[in-house]
Amino acid sequence: MKNNNQTIGYLPDESPDFFKLLVYALQQFIVMFPATVAVAIITGFHISTTIFASGLATLCFLFITGRKIPLYYGSSFSYVAAIGGLMSADALSGYVLNDKIAIAQFGIVMSGLVSIAAGLIVKRFGRESIEKILPATVTGPIAMVIGLTLAGVALQDAASIFIDNTGTISVAESQVELATNLAWVISLVTLVSTILFSVYLKGFLGQLPLILGPVLGCLTAFIIKLATGIDLFRVLPAETSTYIFALPKFTFPKPSWLAVAAIMPIAIATIPESTAHIYQLDIYVNDLAKKKGSDKKYNLADLLGLNLIGDGIGDIVSGLIGGPAGTNYGENISAMAITRVFSVPVLIATSIIAMVISCFTPLINAIYSIPFAVIGGLEVYLFGAIAAQGIAIMIEKKTDMFSAKNIAVIATIMVIGLGGQYGFNGNIPLFGLEVPCVAGAAIFGILMNIILNIGEKIRKEPQSNS
Repeated sequence: MKNNNQTIGYLPDESPDFFKLLVYALQQFIVMFPATVAVAIITGFHISTTIFASGLATLCFLFITGRKIPLYYGSSFSYVAAIGGLMSADALSGYVLNDKIAIAQFGIVMSGLVSIAAGLIVKRFGRESIEKILPATVTGPIAMVIGLTLAGVALQDAASIFIDNTGTISVAESQVELATNLAWVISLVTLVSTILFSVYLKGFLGQLPLILGPVLGCLTAFIIKLATGIDLFRVLPAETSTYIFALPKFTFPKPSWLAVAAIMPIAIATIPESTAHIYQLDIYVNDLAKKKGSDKKYNLADLLGLNLIGDGIGDIVSGLIGGPAGTNYGENISAMAITRVFSVPVLIATSIIAMVISCFTPLINAIYSIPFAVIGGLEVYLFGAIAAQGIAIMIEKKTDMFSAKNIAVIATIMVIGLGGQYGFNGNIPLFGLEVPCVAGAAIFGILMNIILNIGEKIRKEPQSNS
């Protein structure tokens, strides 16, 4: 019992003191920031609005779920191709940016209804109903695919010498190779220091590796700038506000069946993703409770229906004010697993910080200027942790890896997901459609699991009747 009491960490219903709460919340904000902003940049959505929407949607999620589920809602990469394709479609060629965003918003709002419907089914028929469709052999590989499909992004960012998102670099052609090598130095310092901090630091500092690592990476970039003149800090967009305080640019949905057809089906892919996340949390939270000597059982997996409803509400809230579609974030779960801080009050504070920073120009500019190389070093760890958690799901559920059925489902999900990412840049051409690789892998895996289960029942029936 003595060792249990020495375990440092915070369970969902526990709260650190005010100073620690703010530091942990800032860490969670930094973790979600790169991916959430990247989605906004890729799709053309307003960055400040996207950050504000993530905070507001997370607040709504946390209160709708009774402050029981420690998850952060951020922009989802699963929707990038659908939203980007819609906004660049010929049918919208004459529209200005805000009108394109408004049309996409309608599809995003409608996609939230899919998650809500799935959540209501789970609440009505029980968690077992969804586990038959989404067992560990489906949710585990999907979590792995989500992490591993982002591996290329992590390494590209780690070696990046771009100073903005248009491919602009600040060095002469003769210095490109040197600048690239220095970018690797920065990303490796960030990655290795973050790992060492998470493994060897104890106490309060041991829960801040995802802040301390990037800070050391930024310090390295600053020293390199002084020593060589090579500046790898990012340049702010030309349209950045010069005011200290500026409200985000809110837009409101415009009804469009084109947007519904393009975006709404993608929500199917985020259901297994969200399911995988709640199972991951259930494992890690109860493990921490056990190590702390707590007798309380945190049955987070039993809240799957509520989680899906909250996820759908998050999409609706984000879509109503001009944010991209999203999901609860694996990156933030990785951060919680690494730091053992699963406190819901910390995530509430993270949400408020996100909303404040989205309005406070100097703060958002400071975070935006972090070098890609620093972000890349952090992403290598976080995206890998997402994939590792997929393995943890299958281990926890005691998945039989010698079962031909299980191997078939796992294998096809992994190859479709990863093959689609690295063979077709994330969108698989199929019968005239562009199928997002994560969605395609999830849907195929779900269908394959159902078909094989039916086949298994048919094969066993004659034996049971004899």
